Amino acid sequence: MIRKLLKSVREYKKSSILAPIFVSLEVIMEVIIPLFTARLIDYGINDGNMNYILKTGAILVACCAVSLIFGVLSGKHAAQASAGFGRNLRSDMFDAVQSYSFSNIDKFSTSSIVTRLTTDVTNIQNSYQMIIRVAVRAPFMMIFALVMAIRLCPRLAWVYLTIVPILGIGLWLIMSHAHPIFERVFKTYDKLNRVVQENLRGIRVVKSFVREDHEKEKFNSVSNDIYRDFTKAEKLIAFNGPLMQFCAYFCILMISWFGARLIVGSGNDAAKGFTAGQLTSMITYSMQILMSLMMVSMIFVMIVISRASAERIAEVLDETSDLCDPEDPLTEVKDGSVRFDHVTFAYSKRADKPCLDDVSLSIPSGATVGIIGGTGSSKSTLVQLIPRLYDVTGGSVSVGGEDVRRYSLDVLREAVAMVLQKNVLFSGTVKENLRWGDENATDEEIERVCRLAQAHDFIMAHPDGYDRMIEQGGANVSGGQKQRLCIARALLRHPKVLIMDDSTSAVDTRTDALLRRALAEEAPETTKLIIAQRITSVMDADMIVVMDDGKINGVGTHDELMKTNDIYREVYESQQNGGKMA
Repeated sequence: MIRKLLKSVREYKKSSILAPIFVSLEVIMEVIIPLFTARLIDYGINDGNMNYILKTGAILVACCAVSLIFGVLSGKHAAQASAGFGRNLRSDMFDAVQSYSFSNIDKFSTSSIVTRLTTDVTNIQNSYQMIIRVAVRAPFMMIFALVMAIRLCPRLAWVYLTIVPILGIGLWLIMSHAHPIFERVFKTYDKLNRVVQENLRGIRVVKSFVREDHEKEKFNSVSNDIYRDFTKAEKLIAFNGPLMQFCAYFCILMISWFGARLIVGSGNDAAKGFTAGQLTSMITYSMQILMSLMMVSMIFVMIVISRASAERIAEVLDETSDLCDPEDPLTEVKDGSVRFDHVTFAYSKRADKPCLDDVSLSIPSGATVGIIGGTGSSKSTLVQLIPRLYDVTGGSVSVGGEDVRRYSLDVLREAVAMVLQKNVLFSGTVKENLRWGDENATDEEIERVCRLAQAHDFIMAHPDGYDRMIEQGGANVSGGQKQRLCIARALLRHPKVLIMDDSTSAVDTRTDALLRRALAEEAPETTKLIIAQRITSVMDADMIVVMDDGKINGVGTHDELMKTNDIYREVYESQQNGGKMA
């Protein structure tokens, strides 16, 4: 897991190395300072030697200045390294998500991915900065200060050797109990994000059903769970402060007590034993050691918090796409012919029954095919196998006479355009949204496909025309307008296969008829697969496929199915009768 995350450091390796180097130099200067302080007291102040005081004071000022410079440089490089690491980590995670197949995406909820890209990365970034700076400073300071203290007065070293194990055991107990709570908190964060996203996306439904109070209760319930868990974890970590204070005061008291006895016994004579200056240095070293231990405890706290985040980020980075290009992929789709050969498909290997069961169907290039069926009959699942959004469980799907698994994914999906019922428009102008189909499309090409999709008139009805701003998700256009814009966007790719998955459900019947006529006249070589609920949307198709419970129940023209297929005839008659069954 650590190796996987550290791959995101990349161009910030230099800063990641320089930061601990400058920290080490800063520590060395800080450890030297108490030695000169002791000499200043013993040989300058006690002896009244002003020249020695000035000389030693100048050395102390220089040491402090150099220590400050090293500290600034270490802070600068640590900030650059951690911020860059966080940026690369977010970028790597986002790139990983973009490469996922639909089956991979199904393993993670949207709210969970958002939390991992934001909160979890921030935790790792802060932890990384602390590791390359504080995690280097703390042990170096503790070791150097301990060595200097023992060298200065070995008889007082037992104080440190007594207190360090007590502090270490206490910190381990705190952290081992806090980590499981933080793991639970981050999962609850996912739930909180999900509640907020659902509320914002469905705010019109919430208000129309007057469910604001219910949504507030849901939010407050999850928020209170986070509050309780964080409070419990913080209560455990709060013991860190009193423990550190106890250890610090214990060391100072013991050193002061036994140090004072040594000073009295030696008559404050360095040659005979122990001096006031050395006592001052010992107290300074004890504080440095204890501050180092406190830093170590802070590192442990951050690691406890970030460990759960690191595991969640590693899950995203370790996830590999179920779909990939073959070793020698085909780079051209000859035509728009589509063939399903005994296709079986299930979303999960543990599924009790497949969504598609032994489906065989042959569609010639340029044909218009209608697909109808009840809810849950796997109409959308069938067409999603064509651009290889999912791979078949059994059998094969061919486009242009070749198995879709032999094509490069980019080439296949360039040749197959899908227009979904729940289409997405992005914030930007109408032109910018349409150029998702072809980023190099001219204004004339854009206008042409919009006329085909029956979108030109309502676009030009707005004062800004094709420069009109579309809000996020297309919130400022109607459902029918959004669908027509998405159809135009798909047509701009000049696909060999055009799949319209109930993408005219929000369009009136007149516009629907004009759209189908335009597609038949202007794109005769494009294979058109139209999933629809209305029989009128597919009755003129060259072929109509009736789906039922994951199987093909019937194939034929409108007239043929009216004679031979009970499901088709029943749907047609119910729609002709205004939804009233005879």
